[in-house]
Amino acid sequence: MSRTEAPPLPEPLRVPVADSHTHLDMQDGTVEEGLARAAAVNVTTVVQVGCDVKGSHWAAETAAAHPSVHASVALHPNEAPRIVHGDPEGTARQGAREPGGKAALDEALAEIDALAALAHVRAVGETGLDFFRTGPEGVAAQEESFRAHIEIAKRHGKALVIHDREAHADVLRVLVDAGAPERTVFHCYSGDAEMARICAAAGYFMSFAGNVTFKNAQPLRDALAVAPTELVLVETDAPFLTPAPYRGRPNAPYLIPVTLRAMAEVRNTDEDTLAAAVYDNTARAFDF
Repeated sequence: MSRTEAPPLPEPLRVPVADSHTHLDMQDGTVEEGLARAAAVNVTTVVQVGCDVKGSHWAAETAAAHPSVHASVALHPNEAPRIVHGDPEGTARQGAREPGGKAALDEALAEIDALAALAHVRAVGETGLDFFRTGPEGVAAQEESFRAHIEIAKRHGKALVIHDREAHADVLRVLVDAGAPERTVFHCYSGDAEMARICAAAGYFMSFAGNVTFKNAQPLRDALAVAPTELVLVETDAPFLTPAPYRGRPNAPYLIPVTLRAMAEVRNTDEDTLAAAVYDNTARAFDF
């Protein structure tokens, strides 16, 4: 089996569900094809997430053109240090970049702010902290960007979508310190059960991705088991984090049923009940 070959369509869900976080602009095929495949398995709604200025404009335009797509706009945590300090190696998809300093970050944030005002943009994110890819020199730029996104989300009454990688304590600290928006979503939840209890007490949504199916992900399954039903979402983060048994192959919204069924098993509930709850939660989180 080729690692580049798309996995087959799973058995459709009986109850419609939403993919709370996807990157259609990074997937093969057209948006229309991706949405049609998703709809064929009863994944009827997706949240398209921007990670930089260009991607956020694309997310907003795509949501405007497709009723089943909702947009989230942001500078990814790894994007902020690239803007401020430059990226001579071109480590990200965008290629090499000259340092722009604080002025360039402010300019990029102003564009995100303008997009966040649009009706079909439902959220601000993915924003947060990522200490996996960014070293100590980029932490200040990340935190400044994160705090600016929190302010933008609150001012426009939008949800906040959080990217938290190896930075749990600092992400929670900034949310408490800055004051989290009313609707806050931990995308690709990566904490343990103890952190899930902290998030639940604060009313933060926890969105689980395909990595909840990985063999080594018992702490994630433990977190899913204790998360309150009304705060649980499902996502693909496609084209990344393809669920087992297709790990390593391209992910897409149509694979949500694979992850949702695994989640239902962990939570000892039936897939219809979980799908209905997840759809309602996603609609509440993103106000659609």
